[in-house]
This record gives sequence, C-alpha cells and structure tokens, in this order.
Amino acid sequence: MSPLPHPHSSPVSETFSLVSLLLSAMASGDLRAELECSVCLNIYTDPVTLKCGHNFCRVCIDRVLDTQEGSGGYSCPECREKFPDRPALKKNMKLRNIAETFLSAHPDREESGVFCTYCVDSPVPAVRSCLLCEVSLCDKHLRVHKKSPEHILCDPTLSMESRKCSVHKKILEYYCTEDGSCACMSCYVIGEHKGHEMKSLDEASEKKKETLRNVLQKLLTKREETEERVQSLQEHRRKVEEEAAGDTERVTVLFRDLRRRLEDLEKRVLRDISGRAERISISIRDLEIKKEELSRKLRHIEELCNMTDPLTVLQESDTGDLCDTEDGDNEDRERHEELLHDGGGLDVAGVLHTGLSDIITEVNVYFYIQGAADILLDGNTAGNYLKISDDRKTVSESDRNQNYPKTPERFQLYPQVMSSQSFSSGRYYWDVDVGGSDEWRVGMCYPSIDRRELIGNNKKSWGLDRYNNKYSVIHDSNKILLPTNISSNRVRIDLDYEAGRISFYDLCDPIRHLHTFTTTFTEPLHAGLGVWRGCIKICGGRREM
Repeated sequence: MSPLPHPHSSPVSETFSLVSLLLSAMASGDLRAELECSVCLNIYTDPVTLKCGHNFCRVCIDRVLDTQEGSGGYSCPECREKFPDRPALKKNMKLRNIAETFLSAHPDREESGVFCTYCVDSPVPAVRSCLLCEVSLCDKHLRVHKKSPEHILCDPTLSMESRKCSVHKKILEYYCTEDGSCACMSCYVIGEHKGHEMKSLDEASEKKKETLRNVLQKLLTKREETEERVQSLQEHRRKVEEEAAGDTERVTVLFRDLRRRLEDLEKRVLRDISGRAERISISIRDLEIKKEELSRKLRHIEELCNMTDPLTVLQESDTGDLCDTEDGDNEDRERHEELLHDGGGLDVAGVLHTGLSDIITEVNVYFYIQGAADILLDGNTAGNYLKISDDRKTVSESDRNQNYPKTPERFQLYPQVMSSQSFSSGRYYWDVDVGGSDEWRVGMCYPSIDRRELIGNNKKSWGLDRYNNKYSVIHDSNKILLPTNISSNRVRIDLDYEAGRISFYDLCDPIRHLHTFTTTFTEPLHAGLGVWRGCIKICGGRREM
C-alpha cells in the first residue's frame, strides 16, 4: 500500500502524489477519459465545478450557461440538474493540477507529427529520436537500439540539425553561461567558447527550469488572484444588478409621484391665477347688488320725503333699516383696498419656487444611503418627571418626581431629554414614534442650551410640537402653525450640518415635508425630546453619505 501524504506536505506535493497513485493504478487511456471535459472532449483547462459536482472547462461551461440566458433557468450539461439562478463556478485547483501533470507526462505524440523511421509500412508515432543516428524510434525499435553513450536520445523531433553545432556539425552537449548559447565539444575545446564557463545541458536546463518554476509559481499566483478578482467582480455585479432592480422600481415610483405632484402644482397655480380675476368679479357682483339695494332705499326715502301726510311718514315701519347706511361698509372698504393693492398680479414665481422646493425636498428623502447613526438618550439630561427605558430609546411622562441626581446637564423645569450623541458634520436623520402621546416636542439643540428653557424657545434649539391637537414648528420662541395635521404616528428629523438645515417630515405615504429651518450651525447638535403625556420612542437613525 502506498504511504499517505505527510500531514505537513504542501498542496502541490499532495497533488503529485495523487497523480502518481492514479498513474500506477490506471492505464493512461482510462485516466485521460476521466480528465476530459464532456463539452469540448479535451483535457480540462482551468476546470470549475458546479453544485451538482460535475466539472467543466471554465470557458466551456460559461459558453453553455450564456446560451441558457433568458430560458427561465439553467442546467448542468451532463446530469441536467436544474438551477433557478446562474450557478456559481467554483475553481477545482486539485483537478487542474492533475490535468496539467498528466499532460506533461503524456504529451500527445500523434500531434507531434514524428513517426518511427523504421516502421515504413504502417506509420507508428515515435517516442524518442537518436541524434547520433539521426533517426526516430517507436517503442519496439527503441528496445533494440544501441545504448552506448554516444547515442544521445531526445524527445521526438524532425529537426535533427537544430540539435547539432552549425560550425562543427557535432551534437550540442554544453551550455556557455557567458554567451548564453549551446556548444559542442569542439566549440568548448578549440572553438569560440574556449576558456568560457561551460555547463552540461542537463545542469543548465535544470537551472533554467528552476527559474521557470519560480516564474510559473508567480504566474499561477497571479492567475489565481485574477480569477478571484473576476469572481469577486461577478459577485459584485450580481449585487449591483439586484440593487439596480430595486433602484429602478424606486425611481419609477418617484417619477410617477413627481409627475402627479407637478400636475397638482400646475393646477393649483393656474387655479390661483384664474381665481384672482374671479374674486374681483365676485366683489363687483356683490357691490352691484349692494348698489341696487342702496338705489331702492334712495327711491323709497325720496318718496317719504315728498309725502304731505305726516301720519303716513311717521307710520312707516322700516325707516330704521332705511337709515342704516353703514352696514358692511368697513368690510367692503377693506376688501376693495386689498383687491386694488395686491401688487397687480399673482406672485407666480414665489408660488412655484415654494412648490418646487417642497418637491425637491421630497426627492431627497427617497434615496438615503444608510449607515450607522444610532440615537440613544442621555439619562443625565432627563427631567425629573421623565422615565427612560433600559434600551435608552423610549421616554415616558411620569406623575412622580424621580429625584434624579442634580447635575448641570439635567433639564430643571420641563420634562425633556437630550441624546448622548452629538453631530458636528455630515447628514443624518432619525425617526420618532409619537403615537403614544398627544403632547410632545421633538427637535435639536446645542449642548449650551439653558436647562431651564424649552427646546425651541431660544436661539439654541429647533423643535416640532404638538399641543392642543395642533402642530407647529418653533425656534427662538417664534411658533409657526402647520397648515395640516400630521397623519401618521411617526415623524422624521433630518440634519444636514454643512448645509445648515434641520427638516421635519411626516412619515405618511408618500413622505410629506413639514418644514425646514436654515441657519449656520456654531456648535455640535444633539437630538432633543420632550413629552407631557404618554410616551414617545426613537425608532431608528441613519447617516447619509
């Protein structure tokens, strides 16, 4: 029984040991059949393995899989096993080494075109050539050929002259290391290589082979690295294609929504343009009606003034109504002044700019590149009537004083808390679930905020607020009521530090922009939350790259 490979032997030595065992156990014809690709019927070149276990040349199986593109699936050309997706190709390094070793030990003799000189009747491939006799020999004639040292045997060749010295017509036996050329005995003794350092062909060949083996190893390493790069790029391409499919769907939805929003904006602007003239027409109609009513009163009063019977004049029942000439005059004058001094036309550019800015802001929230920006609450800043959850994500109102340790960082008068993280560059956003409370305020603040003040009631903080079922944004105590209520239970706070923007969104479908504060930030920013009833929770945070 052949000995097992040493446990510390290299993969190359293991491969050659395996080849030796295979060669000793099988006829070369049988082994050749095992090493043939079933697609090209040649010895494997760069063999790869499918999931089913069958091997193919990489080029061959790639060509087969290419032809199966678009057919609804893939299959192994040998066992017909089905694969829903294009199967990954795994390099079979051991099989490749076996195939290359087999080819080096069993060159294709028929392709060499050298036949035995003595087998005249039926050409037989030569196995060796004798440079002395200048003949080529098959296995049978090689056994009876003279074995004396002067009979130099080599691989089958048709060019005997190339193995001899062109000057002395003698067999090349030496290699001149100085000139880098082969020489015969005469060249070495009396010829142009006299006195040069000479080596036997075998010695020189082995040294060159050693160099070539080093080069070969480097090339093999480079080829493996290249194959790994190809595979990594193929895998990356598949991921990119998957991401592209998702991005394509998102872009399609986005542009469909953009077209709808642009159409709505167009209708609104055109409606406002036409509505201005319509409003004037309505006012003119109302004034015409009022003018007719005044004319009626004038005629009736003139009639009363022209009456000679005092009893009839005094018994007139609606004289109070006739004398009330100031009814609605103030309102009419205000409307008249407003219509006359509205600038002569609708501010179309301003309306379009505002509408388009909102649409562009909507685009920004469609394509977040997500990264870690987790938001955790800092218990050292929490007011005494707040409770912070163990995961530091949820803050809830408490009807009892928690008697937290007094620290300079703690909010003193209001149930508010800040995040432990601060942000001094980049773009971030995080979402807050406000469904558990009907009185809350969320936003951002500088660490230097006065801990006795509300977030949003000073120049160092910005907030989104719900109070008495009304929503507003607030900065420096300036409160702006939002025209519509928040329709979802989640709001988003978006920070673009370099651009100096803090934006708020309602996470309905589609996402709706609520308001953007613009300034130049002078300090790092912390997230800030306040709750007066129930609880609110940070759902997650992301960083945009």
